[in-house]
Amino acid sequence: MMGSLSVSRSRLRTLAPAAALLCVGTALGVASAVSLEPFVPEAAIEYRPIEVGEDGYVTSESCRACHPSQYATWHGSFHRTMTQVATPESVRADFDGVVVDAVHGRPMHLARRGDEFWAEFDDPGWEGDPGERPRISRQVVMITGSHHQNIYWYSTGHDRALNVLPGVYLLDEERWTPRNAVVLAPPGQGVAMLDGHWNAVCIDCHTTHGKTRFDTPFGSEPLRDQTVDTTVAELGIACEACHGPAGAHVTANRNPLRRYGLHAGGGPDQTIVEPTRLDPQRSSQVCGQCHSIWEFPDSTAERAASVAGLPYRPGDELRTTRFVAHPRVNGRSEAMRAMIAADPDFVRGSFWADGLVRVSGREYNGLIDSPCFAEATTPERTLSCFSCHTMHKTPEDPRTVAEWADTHQVSAGMDGDAACTQCHDDIAIDPGAHTHHAPASAGSRCYNCHMPYTSYGLLRAIRSHTVTSPSVRESVAIGRPNACNLCHLDRTLAWSAEQMRNWYGQSPPDLGNDERSVAASILWLLGGDAGQRALTAWSYGWEPAQEASGTSWMVPYLGELLGDPYDAVRFISARSLRTIPGFETLQYDFTGSRDARIEAAVGALRAWRASPRARARRDPELLFGADGTLDTAAMRRVFDQRDSRPLFLRE
Repeated sequence: MMGSLSVSRSRLRTLAPAAALLCVGTALGVASAVSLEPFVPEAAIEYRPIEVGEDGYVTSESCRACHPSQYATWHGSFHRTMTQVATPESVRADFDGVVVDAVHGRPMHLARRGDEFWAEFDDPGWEGDPGERPRISRQVVMITGSHHQNIYWYSTGHDRALNVLPGVYLLDEERWTPRNAVVLAPPGQGVAMLDGHWNAVCIDCHTTHGKTRFDTPFGSEPLRDQTVDTTVAELGIACEACHGPAGAHVTANRNPLRRYGLHAGGGPDQTIVEPTRLDPQRSSQVCGQCHSIWEFPDSTAERAASVAGLPYRPGDELRTTRFVAHPRVNGRSEAMRAMIAADPDFVRGSFWADGLVRVSGREYNGLIDSPCFAEATTPERTLSCFSCHTMHKTPEDPRTVAEWADTHQVSAGMDGDAACTQCHDDIAIDPGAHTHHAPASAGSRCYNCHMPYTSYGLLRAIRSHTVTSPSVRESVAIGRPNACNLCHLDRTLAWSAEQMRNWYGQSPPDLGNDERSVAASILWLLGGDAGQRALTAWSYGWEPAQEASGTSWMVPYLGELLGDPYDAVRFISARSLRTIPGFETLQYDFTGSRDARIEAAVGALRAWRASPRARARRDPELLFGADGTLDTAAMRRVFDQRDSRPLFLRE
């Protein structure tokens, strides 16, 4: 059993204040002792990955003095807190005697011991009789995620190897929940809990210049037989992740004249990379190093990266040192075939059938499929990540740093149509003529039609980062919801196809009877696969869609999904249901017992039927009869056509 592990706070404390306090106490004749935690140098910590200054990396603290504004905005971003050491300042979850039920096996027990955080749970690595699975007690030493979820990692007791707690803390809901319940995975399919998973996988995108330092590739042999000496230049996504190692830059700019551009030759400083000064392709690849689906090109590259870290540096060509999965371009390549052979469900769990990415955190994959990127003729008219986003809030931006960070670091003024109309200036003259919606309405916002919520991650829908035009034909052939029917939830595919024909000359596809007569959202909600159900349930709670479609008719459909076999779908449905008037205080636990969930769903349906709003709509496409009663037989018919193939979305 591991002993008590004291987390180092060397970056948060100096000895000078303590020494001064001792002197004051002596001068006042106070007979007291000042108790300080023992100082533990970072290099002496053996039970978790550590920060090491090498290879020219000098950490963000070296940037602070000369770039205070940029440092401050980065410091307030979720990039910085993507990975943190578990301390009383960083841990937001409640550990004080908390019991987390519904995890695999027996409940997890949490406890706080001074400044340390501990968990007791069933040993995930036990290979014997499941009925004899032992309990283990481990100290939580690291956190990943800081926007919507906190995922907690514990020290395994073997070198610096980490493993993940079976529970996740949801920040918005302020509650613990089983880790398996927050991913969109088939019922009963547990999410792997493997010693060293963070060291081998998460490290690549959740830290700066991480080095796994395993003896052999992850999973090739038991971790207990390997040395695990994982290091990073900095935890979290820090300055040097985007600007490259800054050692030479710091050394060169110790001369104040050089800092003010008075160095020989003038011009841009060549000792550091400024992503916004790169061409659109290379600047976007700075983001794509993490926000993409990629793999090592071969085992030799994996071994080299384990020892020395990933070789990519900002400004490099990303594809030189890694394989970026791009089914529309390299779907038949040897590397893609190898990925599919290793994981047959990989493509369906990451991409729609036409190759567009369908999971969050992979926005670079979406960008490179956009005509505004792939078919642009000049750099000035090429869409890039920096067309809409900024890594540092500008002084002109009236938002607080917290507000800017919470809106995905969208640049000031780019939360409207400006990102599009700066190139499409002909549309900017009269937007309504193009959108056929009132200029001030949500239906007239470029991104609502051309970047709809068709990606999934973190228990919510995410905007597609592939700029496309609404297409009913694609919805029929591929199953991806289209922008029109994600907003007009009460309309059929036939209705949307008619608008597309009248407004833009699109020829309508052949449609089946249900596609002509039943609202598309109901087809996706009752008959779609788990991913379609999750996206549609989220849209039922999206304010613009509620304004366009009304909400009085939604309750029985969201209530149906309270019994969905997928935990994530149930969670999203309940959250959307609570946005409907009269159901704000719905008592429902998506991980509760089946009987409790059924009782909550039946109670919601009864409350709805007793409400005057229940008969407010009598639309046949919503499966209501002329008398306002719900056609449950028609609902069952659609339900019986559900795509029940197992789906695990690789968010």
